[in-house]
Amino acid sequence: MAGYQLAQINIARFRLPADHVANRDFMDALDAVNAIAEASDGFVWRLVGEGNDATDVAVNDDPHVIANMSVWRDVEALAGFVYRAPEHLAIMRRRKEWFDPIAVFQALWWIPAGHRPSVAEGVARIDTLAANGPTAEAFTFKQPFVAPDGTPALPVQDECA
Repeated sequence: MAGYQLAQINIARFRLPADHVANRDFMDALDAVNAIAEASDGFVWRLVGEGNDATDVAVNDDPHVIANMSVWRDVEALAGFVYRAPEHLAIMRRRKEWFDPIAVFQALWWIPAGHRPSVAEGVARIDTLAANGPTAEAFTFKQPFVAPDGTPALPVQDECA
């Protein structure tokens, strides 16, 4: 096992309450997309709340904000799922239908193998990225950083714009 693994968080703010009919396609897709993530090469862990997803895990005081967190072998493994799984791409391409724009909504960072980050830790990484831009503490697909053990991280182009 590598000494480090890649953690990621992305947050979103529903335009309407999560249970609103306008969000049905998104909510109905979660189980299938999560199953694809879990079956993907390099997948390690994902945040799960009371159900099979994390939509009920509080991120902050706003009940419309949700988080997705996961841990992967490396940047390339995560990018393989994010940008090349057709079911995930289909949902990402429709995100403007369901969610308000957030300037910095995702952060990536290296963690010691076996560590499971908390939502607070992930939100702190988003805040770090927003305040400082990409650094070894919090970075993006487009500007990744090498892991402390030397695991390489190649830039990834966003393929779902």
